[in-house]
Amino acid sequence: MTVAIAPDATLDEIRAALAPAIARNAAFDGWTDAAVDSAAATSGIDADVARLAFAGGTVDMIRAWFESIDRAMIAAVPDERLAAMKVRERIAAQVEARLDALALDREALRRAIAILAMPQHAARAGKLGWHAADLMWRRAGDTATDYNHYTKRGILSGVYAATIAVFLDDESEGHVDTKAFLGRRIDGILRFEKAKAALVRRSENRPSLSRFIGRLRYPVG
Repeated sequence: MTVAIAPDATLDEIRAALAPAIARNAAFDGWTDAAVDSAAATSGIDADVARLAFAGGTVDMIRAWFESIDRAMIAAVPDERLAAMKVRERIAAQVEARLDALALDREALRRAIAILAMPQHAARAGKLGWHAADLMWRRAGDTATDYNHYTKRGILSGVYAATIAVFLDDESEGHVDTKAFLGRRIDGILRFEKAKAALVRRSENRPSLSRFIGRLRYPVG
């Protein structure tokens, strides 16, 4: 795959342009400098410059690829399309768009997950998963800033990871088995959110011992 890169491109621009090509090569060469060199060769970029763009090593390559998946998702499901959907559809459409973008590079994804599963990469792997969930929730219209912000993203991160695990071995046409799995998990998220909201409402209406004692100490009027 040939990628056109401007002669005066910045390292960030080179990183973004090369990331998908590196993923294609990673299926054969692994997430290594060899994959970077192959991508650079087909793009007319000096190999040393390309390696400099990924000076952070393997996880930098994977992160850049995941960022390209973010962009592909946004292009496939733009804001105006999301606006016409319900929340459940917004989340499902974005995850499915990510799966479509990953479909040609499942072996590269398998290798990337194996690398991110290593103990030394646990923190960065968690950040990558959190970023994907945060982006999808924000684009779905979520503006929560309290504990709901964290629970929603934590749960979606887990659902996305589980969906990817199914996706890697899904040989059904159009990945319908994975999409069915995803649909069930998203329904579970929404049921949990409704139950949580009902619990919060009940707790707000429940008599408060601390408020009662406070009124005894500081009577109104």
